[in-house]
Amino acid sequence: MTEPAIKVPFFRPEVGDEEIAEVTEVLRSGWLTTGPKTKIFETKFAEAVKGKHALALNSCTAALHLAIDALGLKAGDGVLVPTETFAATAEVVRYLGGIPILVDCDPKTLNIDLADAAKKLADLRAGRLPSTIPASTPVVGIIPVHVGGLMVDLDAVNEFAAKNHLWVVEDSAHAFPAARRKNASAPWQRSGENTSRVSCFSFYANKTITTGEGGMVVTNDDALISRMKLMALHGLSHDAWNRYSGGKTWDYRIVAPGYKYNMTDVASAVGIHQLARGEAMRAGREAVARIYQKAFADQPWFELPADDSNAIHSWHLFCVRLNLSALSIDRNKLFDVLRERGVACSVHYRPLHMHPYYTDTFGWKPEHCPVATTTFDRLISLPIFSGLRPNEIDHVIGTLLGTLKEHAR
Repeated sequence: MTEPAIKVPFFRPEVGDEEIAEVTEVLRSGWLTTGPKTKIFETKFAEAVKGKHALALNSCTAALHLAIDALGLKAGDGVLVPTETFAATAEVVRYLGGIPILVDCDPKTLNIDLADAAKKLADLRAGRLPSTIPASTPVVGIIPVHVGGLMVDLDAVNEFAAKNHLWVVEDSAHAFPAARRKNASAPWQRSGENTSRVSCFSFYANKTITTGEGGMVVTNDDALISRMKLMALHGLSHDAWNRYSGGKTWDYRIVAPGYKYNMTDVASAVGIHQLARGEAMRAGREAVARIYQKAFADQPWFELPADDSNAIHSWHLFCVRLNLSALSIDRNKLFDVLRERGVACSVHYRPLHMHPYYTDTFGWKPEHCPVATTTFDRLISLPIFSGLRPNEIDHVIGTLLGTLKEHAR
């Protein structure tokens, strides 16, 4: 097999001299764990999303876990979770013994379908969900996900939640920086701007801004942030920065069996400067998306990802949906061919109800979430990041269209 002239990665992080200098300063300071840089990062991030409180953590998974713990999720409680998401959204519910009630996706946006959420609540009470989920299960919350960076209509989510007496924890792993407005004359509201009880962000390596591994939890609720701070570091009454900085007491009390979820100053040093360039890097992703949209318009082989004039899309992902009836190649074979020709792709996501854990443990079946089931085999995610070079963009476009033309029916 001939090596491709160009190899386009699925993602390549942008780390500049400012981040390197800041990390060097931290290493020389002698303070490597949670400390002053982390406090700066938290303050600046809260300002960026217009939230009241922000807590830097080692992952978005940690943020989600702390959020539902602070909201009092108990073993046996049900939580509405979209099936079209990464493992973390549902697994944190299981950490506390809760039951994820899997909800189908909207066929256009891939975000949670509130009509199906209402149906799942009705099906639960009528005993039409898998028999492992008791009809008496109290459903206490909902965790919407902004799939790919296009924000869910949170006004609709919050209205639905209020009607059904649910709390809302926003999985914003894909949604920084993202925003939404009600209409063209309404103000923008950022994800994290009091859009839910708690908003949880990711700084994993392929996100718009990265700390390598990392996350942030944002809330306007004083009681919730107090509980989350406590549980983020072993349930100690004082965090490490307070205990070891000058003039503070050495003493502490364990008041709850907490976790080890804090972010280090090394990671925060990177995050401070990534955050400063966050909107510029989002705009870079959007520029790539616009080139793709123009190049891929009016072809018969796949559907483009949803967009919305009333949303500022973070473009974390560019997921297309293949029209398999127009092709003699399936998604998996196309994935292999693109990789052989120098285009790294991915798939977002295998729906949760199609994973062994959820089928074996709870009895979820393809027919429980039909839209996500039929969409899965059509999904493929193309490279999109702000540092994608013109020749790489051209290679993605030319390779994809050329390959599909070869396999057109």
